Amino acid sequence: MKRRLLLIAAAFTILGSTAACTVESASSEKTSTHVAGKADAALKELEGKVLSKGPHGETPVAAKAVELSDEEVAKVKGKKATAALVMHYAGNDWANAQIAGLKAEFARLGIDVIAVTDANFNPGQQVSNIETVLAKHPDIVVSIPTDPVATAGAYRKVAESGAKLVFMDNVPEGLKAGVDYESVVSADNFGNGVVSAHLLAKALGGKGEIGVIYHSADFFVTRQRYEGFLKVIKEEYPDIKIVKEQGIGGPDFAGDAQKVADAMIHQNPKLAGIWAVWDVPAEGVMAAARSAGRNDLKIATEDLGTNVAIALAQDQLVVGLGAQQPYQQGVAEARIAAGALLGKKAPSYIALNALPVTHQNVLEAWKQVYNSEPPADLKKAMKK
Repeated sequence: MKRRLLLIAAAFTILGSTAACTVESASSEKTSTHVAGKADAALKELEGKVLSKGPHGETPVAAKAVELSDEEVAKVKGKKATAALVMHYAGNDWANAQIAGLKAEFARLGIDVIAVTDANFNPGQQVSNIETVLAKHPDIVVSIPTDPVATAGAYRKVAESGAKLVFMDNVPEGLKAGVDYESVVSADNFGNGVVSAHLLAKALGGKGEIGVIYHSADFFVTRQRYEGFLKVIKEEYPDIKIVKEQGIGGPDFAGDAQKVADAMIHQNPKLAGIWAVWDVPAEGVMAAARSAGRNDLKIATEDLGTNVAIALAQDQLVVGLGAQQPYQQGVAEARIAAGALLGKKAPSYIALNALPVTHQNVLEAWKQVYNSEPPADLKKAMKK
């Protein structure tokens, strides 16, 4: 009899435990569904909108504001102008897409691109590149500064040379729009940070410990991403805890991020996700996760580079990102510069909206971001 009572008690204990697990599971599922709905609604609300302000607090203007008429295009072609592209870093898909957009639009406008330089994120190298470019006497210089202070003097020389100066994303200290340069064209970098925050929160079900890897340089657009991400996580997802934030300075951004992520993973056993400031650092995070056997880690980032796009297609590690539209940014920059040759004034800040990218839409997003079909490797990686 005693044995029978013990068996009954044990059965009730098991049933109670099972019921508790079932209730907990149902509650967790309900929370995840609520978070997913909240994130999806926020992303829907962001469609077509730009949240960022310009480097000096300017209100963003859409790229359609700098389109050229057929008559204006004909006049530009008659000038037989030249252009130089002075990049901060040319080693990723974003830079290559910017250059492709610029070259394609300059070709349409009859403008000859006579130089493309790469500073590898070194301000001293960029100053040297600018001096080399100025010796070629270009009519147009399109550039993105590596450092707003260290390169300011060199860009002032560009302005004094009479070349029409257009910036991507960042502006050197002390230069004024409409006086020293024509305009700055950017993605909605604050918006990209916001997008990536909602996508990571959705993937985590609104809770868990995460790490954050930001860009430690004084770089306007990467700082905006970081601020946008933090604002959303801290204000809208209180059950997501940031347990570690660390900056990287490069130029080996993938390698530096891998070291940081490796430490985060090993020092925080419950770490559920990591945010990286753009796709190249995210590649380092992926490498660290694989090395640690953490294929369950959720990674969010910005910029639709090839490797993170393949990870999205495979539905592995990368759960979502906010994408810029670099090709279209390049087109807008070329149009601003061409218009300036005709004395046409552009808005001081042009911005293109952020694009949320997930496993479901990565192939379509690639077409929009790069103005081309997805590469064969990306199509092949797509998990059905």
